[in-house]
Amino acid sequence: MLNLALPPRRRRASLTPMIDVVFLLLVFFMLAARFGTTEALPLSLSRPAAGAAWSGPPRLVSVAPQRLLLNGVETGDLPAALAPLMETPGDIILLRPAEGTDTQRLVTILSDLRAAGFTSLAILEARP
Repeated sequence: MLNLALPPRRRRASLTPMIDVVFLLLVFFMLAARFGTTEALPLSLSRPAAGAAWSGPPRLVSVAPQRLLLNGVETGDLPAALAPLMETPGDIILLRPAEGTDTQRLVTILSDLRAAGFTSLAILEARP
């Protein structure tokens, strides 16, 4: 009689490790996801009309990493320094970030000015 060995039975792949990986991914993405609303800073992107004239004294704020300059003069309290230069709270204020200024510093200045009641803020872009 011919004694042949039976072919080995194929073992089925276990689904347990795959289920573990899926649950770990689920937990990771749930922890990494942001729930809720993000805070937004409203900015007006409108351009002034071609014939529109500037009203009042200049209001150019240079935002540097460590200091603020209003029309070239260093200032500590920006809203108080801007108040005498404003005819109305809707007058435009130009902000120019200096090289090396991070975005958070600029956003902080923008939100401080908005909290002080200034509504027309414009950011100047540096040209290469």
